[in-house]
Amino acid sequence: MGFLEKIKKGLNRTVQVLQTDVRDLFKTEGRLVDADFVNDLFETLVKTDMGVEAAQSAADEIKEKFRGRVVDKNEILAGVKEKLKALMAQEGPAVRFAESGPTIALFVGVNGAGKTTSIAKLTKAMTESGKTVVLGAADTFRAAAVEQLQIWARRLGVECVAGPAQSDPASVAHKAVSRALEVGADLCLIDCAGRLHTQKNLMNELVKIKRVVGKLVPDAPHETFLVIDATTGQNGLNQAKKFTEAVDCTGVVLTKLDGTAKGGVAVAIRQQVGLPVRYIGLGESESDFEAFNPNDFVEAMFS
Repeated sequence: MGFLEKIKKGLNRTVQVLQTDVRDLFKTEGRLVDADFVNDLFETLVKTDMGVEAAQSAADEIKEKFRGRVVDKNEILAGVKEKLKALMAQEGPAVRFAESGPTIALFVGVNGAGKTTSIAKLTKAMTESGKTVVLGAADTFRAAAVEQLQIWARRLGVECVAGPAQSDPASVAHKAVSRALEVGADLCLIDCAGRLHTQKNLMNELVKIKRVVGKLVPDAPHETFLVIDATTGQNGLNQAKKFTEAVDCTGVVLTKLDGTAKGGVAVAIRQQVGLPVRYIGLGESESDFEAFNPNDFVEAMFS
């Protein structure tokens, strides 16, 4: 199954909302683009949690392009998709690899967002492409989190560096990066403990982890992935802003898209926070994880 097919399947609930509501805008064969229509379209787009700004921008585009005309559904969808693709445009690879030595990536976010599972899925994708990976279990406050990462590591055939329960997370990160350097690994993926963006002491802990790994590898971490649960919708935006302020997040991993009608939050994150969405999680299995393609994502939302 290709990316577009997978995303269509994963975004099924978002697609259902859009199809139903957009269809309802056209109860007759055509509809005049007037103020009422533009307002109705705006309200429909907002339901996907793409944010007021993006929804208003798309609705304004339709108003400007078709005002006073009788249009059909396909014309409107084409116009909305064109605008959303422009809003979501991003450049660069899904992972920015270090020029030499191991690429260090931190995974941060609130509890339950799917950090550990996302690390496992990315590990699978990377090992299948021939890269060697070392994992760091820096969520030392939850024994279950360490155990979960160790189970994934055994299943995927990679090394997982852990420390004693309640130990300093920065020391585990240090050990993991040291091990990656020792074995010449391509990637070191570090699972940081879940925390609320309002917990200042825990946010400072992330800053310490960044400082420690930077002493071992220049320019590290090369990536700081913020993992956001798509089902949180607009609440994920505040997380993204606060985490980015604290630890300079470089990209978003958007999880659980298969369980929400709020898939439009990807648009809001890109526009309001400025972070690129690098990967998306579309289900429970190891293969339900894809590098993000904005054009295909928008096409799938309105498929």
